[in-house]
Amino acid sequence: MSAQSQQPIQPKGYDERIYRKGSPPHRIRNALILIALLIAGTYLAWTKSIPFQSHFELHAVFKNAANIRADSPVRIAGVNVGKVTGVRSVCENGLAADCASNYADVTFTVDSNGQPIHSDAQIEIRPRIFLEGNFFLDLSPGSPSAGDLHSGDSIPVTHTSTAVQLDQILTSLQAPDRANLQKLLEGYGTALTHKPSAADDASQDPQVQGKTAAEAINESFQYGQTAARDSAVVNEALLGTAPRDLSNLIDAQARVFGALTSHESQLQGVISNFNTVTGALASESGNLQRAVRLLGPTLQIAGPALEHTNATLPFLRTFARDLTPAMRELPATITSSGPWLEQTAALLGPNELQPIAHQLRLGAPPAAIAAAAGPGLFGQTELLSRCTSDVLIPTGNVPLNDVFSVGVPNYKEFMYAVTGFAGETQSFDGNGPYLRFQSGGGSFGGPHNGLVASAQPSGGAQNDTLFARTAQQPLATQPVLGPKPPFRTDVPCYVNAIPDLNGPAATPGPPDPAVVP
Repeated sequence: MSAQSQQPIQPKGYDERIYRKGSPPHRIRNALILIALLIAGTYLAWTKSIPFQSHFELHAVFKNAANIRADSPVRIAGVNVGKVTGVRSVCENGLAADCASNYADVTFTVDSNGQPIHSDAQIEIRPRIFLEGNFFLDLSPGSPSAGDLHSGDSIPVTHTSTAVQLDQILTSLQAPDRANLQKLLEGYGTALTHKPSAADDASQDPQVQGKTAAEAINESFQYGQTAARDSAVVNEALLGTAPRDLSNLIDAQARVFGALTSHESQLQGVISNFNTVTGALASESGNLQRAVRLLGPTLQIAGPALEHTNATLPFLRTFARDLTPAMRELPATITSSGPWLEQTAALLGPNELQPIAHQLRLGAPPAAIAAAAGPGLFGQTELLSRCTSDVLIPTGNVPLNDVFSVGVPNYKEFMYAVTGFAGETQSFDGNGPYLRFQSGGGSFGGPHNGLVASAQPSGGAQNDTLFARTAQQPLATQPVLGPKPPFRTDVPCYVNAIPDLNGPAATPGPPDPAVVP
């Protein structure tokens, strides 16, 4: 058999590019792959999400979510972090009681760059810019100090809000409301241009009497410079003294407002009470006018006090900082005081307190007698004190103006003399210490060559006169020995006059001893 006869017989329409060895036709498989791709593309085009992929989803309950729809963006600080995936009435969740209020449950996703979302998060439906159209969810993620929300959690209606639309504003101003608004503006204009009468000016400040309300407001602008300066100081103080002070303040205010919004019923009570307080103030308008009129002078008087208070604040801050270590030690001090308190309680117990009480009971009658006699003693003590301070001390403080004056108070000269006598009376015998004087010799001329004589103070039958010789002739005697200064015993001591120690009685007298003639 030839080689040509051995070639297989090829079927009609045979094409080697299609029918190759080991590659059977796959038309059915290719068709199935194409159908699957079409289905996946249609799904992605319709849902715009990748299937079988988990998302971080949250729910938010709004009173009215008619302006929001699926695929609306979710933004944090203007940055897209997710989108709305569904909007449905809360009636579908079984809360049929809320259907009449148009409550809606909005489901939305949050990307990883927008997480975490905290439990005090706030969310609002806001309109997009004019060219974008529609609305978006403006999400505030909350404060880090609050707990984190997990996927599937819900933000309550107290933390959500809806933007007010222009049509809602226009529909709220119906014909009666517009008429009332016109009357309000007309009345406000009349109040600004009304010329006050004498009765109206009676309760007003003198600076605005006889002027309209508009004129008074215009004059108030002259204080604008000072007010603007003080406002600038306040605004600068709001920036704080350290980085992030203002942001921390805003964060704290956000937490406060968040806590307030979570207590709507209590806030309603506050508003009702505020209405009551306002009504009470309105009923006391006359007294309120007088209080406002006196507020200006009061503030002027309080200005220096506030300045002094402001000046003390740095010292108070320093005191607070210095007190901080003591406050840290206070718990340990309280703990250590426990045994002391136990001992004190035992000391005050019946076993210890009874003997003390007995001694106090024995001492009570004498103490009462002493207390009863005390007023008389105190009266005499007061008289003695006044005599000492008004008579004795001023008398002792007078310097003596004699020929030997040293310019010091006389009580000091008396002490000098006492000290001298104490030193001179060191000699003693069986009768005690004694003082011996021995006159010096000499002569100053005259028939008796300096002989002087003086009466013996103690007298005596044999020695009535004392004789001596001196180097110089005696000049005079100061002070002259005479009667005592006048002293009244029928009146208190402090009433008596201070003795005149440098008066007529202190003038020099005849010499003693005198020269023997």
